[in-house]
Amino acid sequence: MPAPVLLVERDAPVAIVRLNRPEQMNALSAELRLALGAAFRELEDDPEIRAVVVTGVGKAFCAGMDLKEIGSGEEGVSGYELSVTGQTEMREGIASFSGPIIAAVNGAAATAGFELALACDLIFVAKGARFLDTHARIGIVPGWGLSQRLPRLIGIARAKEISLSGNAVPAERAYEWGIANRLCEPETLVDEARALALDMASCVPGVMESVKRLIDEGYSMHLDEALAWELQVGIESSKRISSAEIGQRRESVMARGRDRPAPDSES
Repeated sequence: MPAPVLLVERDAPVAIVRLNRPEQMNALSAELRLALGAAFRELEDDPEIRAVVVTGVGKAFCAGMDLKEIGSGEEGVSGYELSVTGQTEMREGIASFSGPIIAAVNGAAATAGFELALACDLIFVAKGARFLDTHARIGIVPGWGLSQRLPRLIGIARAKEISLSGNAVPAERAYEWGIANRLCEPETLVDEARALALDMASCVPGVMESVKRLIDEGYSMHLDEALAWELQVGIESSKRISSAEIGQRRESVMARGRDRPAPDSES
């Protein structure tokens, strides 16, 4: 039997999702796109899974859409027709997951692979990995948010440099520019991503997911509108928690602060 194109490891409360087409640099075939969408919907329905790490098997994170598959059509068949299968399922499946998703970029994240990383909530990148946007060189206009997410993340001029040149952005520059949250050694990449996912998953159930949604939805609003909306959501949320619960959680937060050193401390 052929190997599955996607591997899902559940170790509650975190799942590790691995793109498993190493010989094809984990390019997004129709089968893989459908598998990704289905996997994220299943993880969303699993009450024990609260965070996900996405990475690639082999030397690449994801080389983008499977252009060999898309280019195999007969005369008169558009690339769109061959590339559309599973795209909606993949995008909506990933977007449906309510907890944090961390992309652990272990190698090249190119074009749609870059978009996959940007569709996650955070990006950890291994030294030696790189990001590329080759849409303009292949002759395809982005359709999964790269042209909109990237300028908001790093500024319009840097986004244009990446997308209008098609040149690779090495891991160190990606971290410096703010594409990646963490720059990791290759051998510790997934462990570091999983450690933060576990940390996030230790937050109050339901509230962490609400805060993620609040950030995502408010980001597209005007600031005044977003502040008013946050206040409304915050008031409604506070009505559902007792003062006793707040007191108990305050004690646990203070104890956690005493027990954990500050990040990057010498202790």
